[in-house]
Amino acid sequence: MTARLKAIWASVNASYWFLPALFSLAALLLASLTIYLDRSGWADFLNDVTWLQPARPDGASNMLTVIAGTMMGVASTVFSITIAAVAYASGNYGPRLLTNFMEDRGNQFSLATFIGTFVYSITVLRTVRGEDERPSNIEDAVASALPGFVPQLSLLVAFGLMLLSVAVLVYFLNHIPSSIRVNNVLKGIGARLLEEIEELFPEDNTGGRAHSAPDGKAITARDTGYVQAIAFKSLEELAKRENGKLKLAVRTGDFVHPEVTIAYWAEMDVVEDCPDDEVRAAFTLGSMRTPSQDMQFLIDELAEIGLRALSPGINDPFTAVTAVHWLGAATAELARRNLTRSYAQEDEEPHLILLEDDFAHFVARGFGAMRSGVATNRIAALVTFDALIDATSTLDDETRRAIIMQEGDLLAQQAREHLVGPELEAVEARYQQFLNRVER
Repeated sequence: MTARLKAIWASVNASYWFLPALFSLAALLLASLTIYLDRSGWADFLNDVTWLQPARPDGASNMLTVIAGTMMGVASTVFSITIAAVAYASGNYGPRLLTNFMEDRGNQFSLATFIGTFVYSITVLRTVRGEDERPSNIEDAVASALPGFVPQLSLLVAFGLMLLSVAVLVYFLNHIPSSIRVNNVLKGIGARLLEEIEELFPEDNTGGRAHSAPDGKAITARDTGYVQAIAFKSLEELAKRENGKLKLAVRTGDFVHPEVTIAYWAEMDVVEDCPDDEVRAAFTLGSMRTPSQDMQFLIDELAEIGLRALSPGINDPFTAVTAVHWLGAATAELARRNLTRSYAQEDEEPHLILLEDDFAHFVARGFGAMRSGVATNRIAALVTFDALIDATSTLDDETRRAIIMQEGDLLAQQAREHLVGPELEAVEARYQQFLNRVER
């Protein structure tokens, strides 16, 4: 249930309806409150403020009408600009980045502010009574000493919301071009990746290896889709309750369909009565991958941007260089971390065995995926060797050092098939520097 709720929240978080709906409800409640204060006499002190001229019914109606109409026009423009920016970004950087832009709080708050101001203004407008109109009730009749009824406090709040909306519009016009700038896009992905690494693997590398369990009774999926979330703690408690081992066969982000094995029961006393349905319920499937619980999705996004930049149609090696820099930072962080995870209580043997995410897997997912594009460009290849060297600068694990060494060897081997002349000579020289630094 927890994993399913997280998946639902991730979907809501990446939508353009949640915050506008929330702000609309808040605006409706705020309007009801200020109108009540105006009618009950709590706002009469505004009539004594000399520099604040009380509004007349006609002026108040015109002002609220203009604010409401303008906000809807601005909201439509903001939504159109946002969709255009999202289409541009997904077309240039990859469709998988669509989720990142949909989750952008700046765009969501901008749209929500304009919608909320519109709802507030319309709600207050319906209470304004002209000088020739009769009051609808006693409270309305005694609410103002002036002919008609003008909720002065509500009108003042509407004016404040209008000023806030202007400020938000200026912010939005600056935020949109900044958010689709490729360096900012890569920074957002890379920074989030580093945060995920720190959260998932908080301990330094001790040279330990992941727990293992023999394959046993297979548990197969019954639905089709990407694994968006897994309730690890619930599975650990379930396996502990059954006094057995539960070995996962998939990771978050993997695609499954009926009859694909998602886990194994092992070391069970009674295999026939295993609660397979409870295990399946801990897996949340969806139509697409999401960054939630899926660190490899962020690695794939960096690799995708780098490969697109190195494609013949774009040929932008410097964007690829930035992607390599962030991949290098993530690889260096992974190199010094203990990559084993356990959801058991301290000093207890784990009953849930995760599909092993070793260092070689992450290196292949990042630098290995980009190798085919990097090997065709001298600039990108030189920077990649530098990033691999930096990843070993504080590394004292010989096994992981050998993995990085192997990745450098493969890059040099593939570069020899694509580069010639001075470009190949420069790459070979940097490769020798790589060998000298990594082997020592």
